[in-house]
Parts: sequence; C-alpha cells; structure tokens
Amino acid sequence: MEDSGKMIASVAGLLAVLLYLTACFLLARRIKRRNGLPIRVVLVMGAVALPLHLLSVQAHIYQPLGVDLGLFNVISLEGWLIATLAILVNLYRPVIGIALVAYPLAALGVLLSTFLKAPYTPLTDLPRGAESHILLSILAYSVLTIAAMQALLLSIQDHQLRARQHRGFLAALPPLQTMESMLFEIIAIGLVLLSTAIITGFLTMDNMFAQHVVHKTFFTICAWLVFAVLLTGRHFLGWRGQTAIRFTLAGFALLLVGFYGSKVVLELILHKPV
Repeated sequence: MEDSGKMIASVAGLLAVLLYLTACFLLARRIKRRNGLPIRVVLVMGAVALPLHLLSVQAHIYQPLGVDLGLFNVISLEGWLIATLAILVNLYRPVIGIALVAYPLAALGVLLSTFLKAPYTPLTDLPRGAESHILLSILAYSVLTIAAMQALLLSIQDHQLRARQHRGFLAALPPLQTMESMLFEIIAIGLVLLSTAIITGFLTMDNMFAQHVVHKTFFTICAWLVFAVLLTGRHFLGWRGQTAIRFTLAGFALLLVGFYGSKVVLELILHKPV
C-alpha cells in the first residue's frame, strides 16, 4: 500500500512537471511572437499542476519515520510555494514574466525530490511551535524569492527602456512604476514573514546559535537587515531603481547562502543526517 502511494505521488509529480514546462514553453512563445494562447491558459495550467505537485511534496516530506525536510524535499516545497505565489501575484497584477522562472523552479524541485535523496534524519519530536517556525521560514524565503524575480524583471525592463526597446518581453510587463511598487509590496510582506519566523525561532528552538544552525541564523539576520534598510530608505529617502534592485538581490543572496548553503554543506558535502 505504501509503495502504491509513492508510485501515485511520483506520477502526479511528473505530470506536474509536464504541465509546468509546457506552460512555460507556451508563455515564452507567446512573449516572443506577441500572439498565441491567452495568458489565462498559462495560469490555469500552472494551477492544475499545483495539487499534483502538492501530492508529491506531501508523500516525500511526511514519512512513516517522521517529517523529512531534507534539501531536495525543501526545494520541492519551496518550488510549490513559489509557483503558487506567482499565480496569486498575477491575479492581483499581471506580471506573467515571473512564471518563466517560477514554473521551471517548481518543476526542478519535483524532479530533485523524486529522483534524489539527501542524508537527513526525519524529525519525530519537534518542540512546540517549531513546525510553525519552519513553515513560516520557508514561506518567507518563497515570498522573497518572488521579490528577487521581480527585481530581475525590473532590471531587464529598465535596461530595455534605456535602450529604447519597446517590443518582445517588455511588452508583457506592466509599467515601470507599477513594477517598482509591486517589488516593495512583496518585500514588505516577505519582511513581515521573515520577522515572524525569526521571532518564533528564538521562542521555540532550544538554541538558534547552535553549531548546525548558527550560519543559517547569522545570514538570515543579515538578510533581514538588508531588506529593513531598503524599506527604510524607500520610505525616507525615496530609494528606487537600481538601488532597490541591488538591495533586493543582495538580501536574497544572503538568504540563499544561509538557508540552502548550510543544507548543501551539511547534507551533501559532510553527509551529516541532521
């Protein structure tokens, strides 16, 4: 019965990969040719992939021995959240270009969790509130990943406008001012989530500066400071444009090194199943 469930989850995950990549291909062709299937078809295909992806995520994370938050399973979970957020963002304001990055990341997460296994000891006895801290952390990373994608789109848009190129990819994006406003809105949401994750971590974890998590804690706090300074500069000094892009990508890089860097070193290089 267990093997049958894993098989169903694997098939569901592979179907999700097919939907993500097909939607991404159709979107890229539409942007290049400025015609083709309506944008809502791309969003619907992604939306259909989400429950299939989630089935795969649940099967790989919730194991009989406990909760498996190994590197590849976390990448798959974050990929699902990023794809979900990309679709929700487009329901709020049309920035379909985000899907060009979000969908392939989600597909990559499914493939990694399906075919690769990191040395990791499933969690069986989490402290009270620790699960909320973990979920908040992953959600904060996902939202700020969307912010990094938005910053990259903003950078491309700014470059094309300066070069007086008004066709192709640029035509699929909202006005520059709208893109900037969205970037700061997403960062603000991500910073609130990251703040809550840090606070719950200190409240629920035995030692946030223990040897195996000290790097994660340090880089996360540094990233929090970068995003906080950016929002403060935006409010009081009117920061925008390239300054906002650089700060956003710098903060995201710190999160990436802190969260995934530590897991890569511990699980893939040192082979410590922690």
